[in-house]
Amino acid sequence: MEQNGTEKIPGGAPYSGLTPELVLDAVESAGLRTDGRQLALNSYENRVYQVGVEDGPPPLGNFAVAKFYRPGRWSDRQILEEHGFLLELESAEIPVVAPLKCHEKTLQEFGGYRFALFPRRGGRPPNLEDRDTLAWLGRFLARIHAVGASKAHAERPALDPESFGREPRQWLLGHRFVPGDLLEAWSSVSAQALEGVARCYARAGAVAGIRLHGDCHAGNVLWTDAGPHFVDFDDSRTGPAVQDLWMLLSGERAVAERQLSDLIAGYEEFRDFDRRELHLIEALRTLRLLHYSAWIARRWDDPAFPAAFPWFGTQRYWQDRILELREQVAAMDEPPLAAR
Repeated sequence: MEQNGTEKIPGGAPYSGLTPELVLDAVESAGLRTDGRQLALNSYENRVYQVGVEDGPPPLGNFAVAKFYRPGRWSDRQILEEHGFLLELESAEIPVVAPLKCHEKTLQEFGGYRFALFPRRGGRPPNLEDRDTLAWLGRFLARIHAVGASKAHAERPALDPESFGREPRQWLLGHRFVPGDLLEAWSSVSAQALEGVARCYARAGAVAGIRLHGDCHAGNVLWTDAGPHFVDFDDSRTGPAVQDLWMLLSGERAVAERQLSDLIAGYEEFRDFDRRELHLIEALRTLRLLHYSAWIARRWDDPAFPAAFPWFGTQRYWQDRILELREQVAAMDEPPLAAR
């Protein structure tokens, strides 16, 4: 069932037909025997369920995680490219959660939905205040990037100012999500923000693009006593390596610089880090803010989004976004974070 690969979701609820019975039947169609247990896991973009199985083969045990892909977002080839990247990482003994092969394939289809099965992996959020933890994360990110740099994504788009900035801004302006009395202010500051992004990219110069995790925040890293494992490569794209580092930073500048220094210290045990990419941190943060607003707006026909984001579209929401972008315009003209 080939999809068009765009991120503009057709009208109507995309998961209206995904009933609990269909979830269980889909898992059984992949060759597993379910025991009726089912738990919806936290996910807005896709639908993800923990499903109980009987006599599951290693590494499943008694549970499988079934991920149902949002219709219309990625094409089959783009999903399989994510799966291929994960299997490469798993073969390199990097702790990621890779899809299972069922009927000799990782991407399944049932009842009009595409899905994949994964082993269940537990864990807790990493302690990003701990310097050893940050260095450990840096080492594994370097190993992920070494594999990511070995070849390019052929189907997935790049994370760049066009796809994450200019296009989302134009989409929001064209679909009247910004309140009329705030439209001029938001349009002006978002244009200034993109000018700042362009200056950051000019200062960084021609940095390399590699296959990335793409959404490497603390919620997508699960920690156990054995260390981290990385989950949810759904947003994997081609982009600068620093994209997978900056979302692990927090706090005031001095704190963020210490965290960054620890991450890069671990990173450079396995792979060189191009310090020019530090110029892109605030630019990438700005692009994420623009993309995030458009992401919510594009999913508004999905009933899960108004329920999860009831404040979206209010005056206060867009006033906060205007202030946020003004702060980013100033931040992008400051010297970049320093990694000591």
